[in-house]
Amino acid sequence: MKDMVTVFLMGKKYEVPSDLTIMTAMEYAGYKLIRSCGCRNGFCGACATIYRIKGDNTLKTALACQTQVQDGMYVATLPFFPLDKRTYDIENIKPEQQIMMQLYPEIYSCIGCNACTKACPQELKVMQYIAHAQRGEFEKCAELSFDCVMCGICASRCPAEISHPQVALLARRLYGKYVAPKSQHLADRVQEIADGKFKEIIENLMQKPIEEIKELYNNRDIEK
Repeated sequence: MKDMVTVFLMGKKYEVPSDLTIMTAMEYAGYKLIRSCGCRNGFCGACATIYRIKGDNTLKTALACQTQVQDGMYVATLPFFPLDKRTYDIENIKPEQQIMMQLYPEIYSCIGCNACTKACPQELKVMQYIAHAQRGEFEKCAELSFDCVMCGICASRCPAEISHPQVALLARRLYGKYVAPKSQHLADRVQEIADGKFKEIIENLMQKPIEEIKELYNNRDIEK
């Protein structure tokens, strides 16, 4: 028998193996996950959840797919974490500080509590990239937020009700379109694809068995 721990999932008590994640523990207990399960590897941010440990009233947040269960864990899930996405046309806005003031003015209400950074399951410097967004420093904001998975946990802990991931996404879009140097070799490759240069190769690849495709993928040349 594996080591077992006691967890409470949505108010019900279960005994589950101690080496499971919250997500797999829910499935072990009989829950069928058809939403908020996504990639299962910490990349998509769909499985943001809340929990606390018996004897500790602190409410904790995590991604269920990468957080191991603990004895006395009380788990609850929410349909989503609060993110307020503003509407804009990337073709009609410019990488200027006032665009943040127009679209996400609440970022200037940040009180510097750092709750967003502490809550981030990716250990990103969330408060710092919001500070860069305030100053219109889109390259720095884009760099610090690059690994954001849009789970929204940071926003759920923010007293100023900032939608940090949406602010960061806007910064990355502005940086990618207007600030980052253009990649000529990428443009050339896109044109080659449009011209049909790789059509025969792609059609041939689609006829191969899946195991051979995996082998080709695992041994592909990676540009440095």
